[in-house]
Amino acid sequence: MSGVRIPPPRPFNRVVLIQTILITGASSGIGEALSLRYAKKDVRLILFGRNRERLDLVAKKASDLGATTILVNEDIRNISAIEDTIKKIDLAYPIDLSILNAGISNYGEPETLDRIQPLFDVNVQGLLNMLIPILRCYESRGHGQIALMSSLASFKGFRGKSAYCASKAAVRILGEGLRESYASQGIKISVLCPGFVKTPLTDKNKFRMPFLISADQAAKRIQCGLEKNKARVSFPLPLAIAAWFMSALSPALSERISRLLPYK
Repeated sequence: MSGVRIPPPRPFNRVVLIQTILITGASSGIGEALSLRYAKKDVRLILFGRNRERLDLVAKKASDLGATTILVNEDIRNISAIEDTIKKIDLAYPIDLSILNAGISNYGEPETLDRIQPLFDVNVQGLLNMLIPILRCYESRGHGQIALMSSLASFKGFRGKSAYCASKAAVRILGEGLRESYASQGIKISVLCPGFVKTPLTDKNKFRMPFLISADQAAKRIQCGLEKNKARVSFPLPLAIAAWFMSALSPALSERISRLLPYK
């Protein structure tokens, strides 16, 4: 197992309860903001990220806030390594909350196969590589919570972003179905559907992003929604309403509206 060293568990303490939270894509953007929002004493953060230098910086900030951190410098597309890593982590430190946040975008580039495939490799297959072993761990003990990062873009395909929209739609529909399937087993599953959030990904957009919010604002809303075990955490509200409205229209009407929007 490369990129991670799991320290031995501390002696059992009947007074202090340590919460273990796993976050993918933790080295920047929403993942970093979530890591710092959850960072506090008696919290153990399992932080996944491909950029070790940035991941180290996030871990330092989280440690300064009182959290214990374990870094996993692993590519979530590597299914065999990921399965092994999850098993070893959960055996040492049972995971309470998993936020599967890692994802990429295509920034409106021509949607050729060589650009579409990586989106699904990371946004869908990479998420599944994490999700399945985590669910197996949760099933064995009858509890746990998972958040899957989708997007408000999952409600309609837009020109120049159809592959990204499709990958996020797959995550949303999967999460909504799994929530119903696993509710009776004590496993909570929520789908996260943010709008435009200021991150290194959206910084590359060359158009005006309505209702743009900071990564910290997004993390705060996600944390609040997960504490309430919401099925879907969508924000900001005006953009969420617009997304739902577009999805309810007939294709003929929604296409006429989307043609007025900037090419993405």
